[in-house]
Amino acid sequence: MQEQEIEVLQLIEKNANMEPGKIAKLMNITEEKVRELLRGLEEKKAILGYSTLIDWAKVIDKEEVTAMVDVKVQPARGTGFDKVAERIYRFPEVKAVYLMSGAYDLSVSVEGKTMMEIGRFISEKLSALDSVLSTTTHFVLKRYKHDGIILDDDEDDNDRRMVVSP
Repeated sequence: MQEQEIEVLQLIEKNANMEPGKIAKLMNITEEKVRELLRGLEEKKAILGYSTLIDWAKVIDKEEVTAMVDVKVQPARGTGFDKVAERIYRFPEVKAVYLMSGAYDLSVSVEGKTMMEIGRFISEKLSALDSVLSTTTHFVLKRYKHDGIILDDDEDDNDRRMVVSP
């Protein structure tokens, strides 16, 4: 991969909304060259999509429940964990799946409207898969940082120590 392609990827990873003109100025190349690099990266599938990080806790009536589920599985003969992971990530409730080292094989991020909805998904769909041996569920109580971005960072209130006076 070219050095310019890597630089473009690093810039848009921090801000997917960055305009090609601004990228061009930062890289000291033409805007057309930036557009060409982006098209090429999309064609190579190095860029899979563009997303926005939203702090849903700040949006009224739009709170969802997130759970991290540790899953112990029996790997499929010949395909290892890949087929099992594929079967799991095809469920719409599943937002991410990772192959992990340690006591569990897969880490699965699941979202739902309520804890009960997530519980039903785990008991009726996830645990019901033949290859799933066991699960452990952890519910996310609060997000502090996601994808390198600190959430709920009050710049006006940086010093949170209690004021003590004589």
